[in-house]
Amino acid sequence: MKKKETRIVHSGRENLGDPAIVNAPIYRASTVLFDSLAQMEDIQAAWLRDEPVATYGVTNMPNALALENAVAELEGGYRALSFPSGHAAIAAALLACAKAGDHILVSDSCYGPTRRTCTRLLARLGIETEFYDPHIGGEIDGLMRDNTRVVFAESPGSHTFEVQDLPAIVRVARARGAKVVFDNTWATGWYFRAFEHGADLVVQAASKYIAGHSDVLAGLVVANDEMWPALRDCSRDLGQHVSPEDCFLALRGLRTLGVRLPRHQESALALASWMQRRPEVKRVLYPALPGDPGYALWKRDFLGASGLFAIELQPKSSQAIAAMLDHYELFGLGYSWGGFESLVVPANIDQARSVKPWTGGPLIRYHAGLENVEDLIADLDAGFARLNASR
Repeated sequence: MKKKETRIVHSGRENLGDPAIVNAPIYRASTVLFDSLAQMEDIQAAWLRDEPVATYGVTNMPNALALENAVAELEGGYRALSFPSGHAAIAAALLACAKAGDHILVSDSCYGPTRRTCTRLLARLGIETEFYDPHIGGEIDGLMRDNTRVVFAESPGSHTFEVQDLPAIVRVARARGAKVVFDNTWATGWYFRAFEHGADLVVQAASKYIAGHSDVLAGLVVANDEMWPALRDCSRDLGQHVSPEDCFLALRGLRTLGVRLPRHQESALALASWMQRRPEVKRVLYPALPGDPGYALWKRDFLGASGLFAIELQPKSSQAIAAMLDHYELFGLGYSWGGFESLVVPANIDQARSVKPWTGGPLIRYHAGLENVEDLIADLDAGFARLNASR
């Protein structure tokens, strides 16, 4: 088998028509025409047999199919489906596994919209969510019930970057008949092989590292062969699909993932190490740093780290923090990390934890983009100067 650097450049192209065209055209269509009634019936029958044939503009269109197949190959899964956002992908993955009367376990450090889906949408549908300590590992067995159908994991955790012992969680889940859904947006399949560690469904917010240019809203769910029928049927029931333009852009971004992620990692390590030496910083939350609580598990299970990390500041006033954040030159104040530009946001999670509420100091999340790292450090240094000068 060819190396992953080669496969990520060429995967999915078989679904885009003329192989001589490197970037195939965008197929904008709601209607697919057939040559005859016999052909229409044959293709409809093929669709019912789960063959990847296009019957209508929301099903198996070339741009979406190419992206889905390429990401399934990246993640090491069976097949994938695209959704309008990462949030939509998470909801579909959970709905593919759970029904009314079921109990699910979700990491307490999950992405905020994941929590919202569980506490609002799933609750209305009669699905009970229990949040668990992301450090629980194999002790999650004590939370399993007879009706526990899903364990949802996200590692590292959103904002606070806890690394979960996914193999230990998977062993318990499988023994108790539950499925494991894993949010792999931070590392992607490039740096974490979730299916090799036992996941049944893998979620990606493709808006972030997959697309990589802050111009796409899309999500993907990759399934193993056992979970594929449930995911496929859930997608058909929900009727959620991604525009061909966004699929085109996400696939284009995917081609350079293997070049971009190592640069994000290199810059994040440099910035996080520099932050560790700042007196204004109480601690840096980044599992790739030796000494981080999650470092040993990260080193054991991950192949690398991405560009997203956080810092806990020493106690500072909100005015001082605003002075620091408001006037960065290179760190844009905004959400949806994973693009080429550096970003910063205050991580307000006081109400976003239910097992172990956040009791630390001000939490600031940074994304290291593709700018020169010396320029980024200069921008951070100026920010700390503003923080210290504020009264």
